[in-house]
Amino acid sequence: MSELSADDRVILVHGWPGLPSDYDAVRDALQPATTIVPDLRGFGAAFAGELPLAEATAEAHARRLLDGLADPASGGRTIIAGYDIGSRIAQAALRLDPSRFDGAVLTPAYPGIGDRATAPSLAPTFWYQHFQREPVAAELIDGRPDAVASYLDYLWRTWSGAAAPQRHPQREELIAAYSRPGAFAASIQWYLANRGYAGELPPIETPTVMLWPTEDPLFPIEWADRLDDHFSRVSLHPVVGSGHLLPIEAPAAFVSAIRSLVVASER
Repeated sequence: MSELSADDRVILVHGWPGLPSDYDAVRDALQPATTIVPDLRGFGAAFAGELPLAEATAEAHARRLLDGLADPASGGRTIIAGYDIGSRIAQAALRLDPSRFDGAVLTPAYPGIGDRATAPSLAPTFWYQHFQREPVAAELIDGRPDAVASYLDYLWRTWSGAAAPQRHPQREELIAAYSRPGAFAASIQWYLANRGYAGELPPIETPTVMLWPTEDPLFPIEWADRLDDHFSRVSLHPVVGSGHLLPIEAPAAFVSAIRSLVVASER
C-alpha cells in the first residue's frame, strides 16, 4: 500500500440518508492523512432549520465545501471522494474548482446515465425520488421517529448488498438525526433541487476512480458505458458484492481506490 502522509488530505462526502459516520472505517484506514467529512447543510446531524431550495443544489453544497477548505499543506495532495448524493456534490466541486484536487473517488450517478433512470420499467426502483418530491412525504414521515425508522430501515434493506448487515451499523444515530422535526423535510429538498441525471456538463479532467457496486439496485453497471464522455481520465472499478451504500458495506474498496490515486500521483 502506498503511504499517505500527514500533509495529504481526503475529503469524504456522505450520501442520503447519511451521516459523517458513514466513513468511520474509511477514515481510520487513511491515517495519518487528514480526513475531512463536511457537514452537508440540511442533512441529518447538520440540520439547523429550513433549507431553501436554492441552497439544496449540488452546486450550492459544493460551493460551501470549497469555501470551507483551507489551502493545502506544501507538497500535500487533496483527494475528494463521495457516494450517492455525495458523489454528485463532489462532481460539482470538481467542475467548479478543479485546481483544488489531485484525484477523485466516486460512485454512481453521473450525467451519462441520462434519462435511463426514468424508464417505466424502473418505476419500482426509483419511486422514492418521485415520492420525496411531493409534500405528502414530509407529512407522513417528518418528525415521527417510528416512521423515520421504518422508512430508513426499508431503504437499507433495499439498497444494501446481500452480505451487508441486516441493519445499518449506525442505525440509532441515523434515526435520531433524521427524526428531529424538520430534519427529514430539509433533507429531501435535494430531490426537488436536483432532478434527474442528464446534463450537458463539461467533462471532469481530474484523475478519477469510479467505484461501481455490482449489487447496486439503483445503478446497474451497464450504465457505466458513457464514463469516457464525462471524465477525461477515469478508471472503472467494479466492487463485487456491494450494494449502493459502498463506504459502509465495502470501506476497503474506498481506501484502496484512494491509495491507488496516491500511487498514480507519485509516478
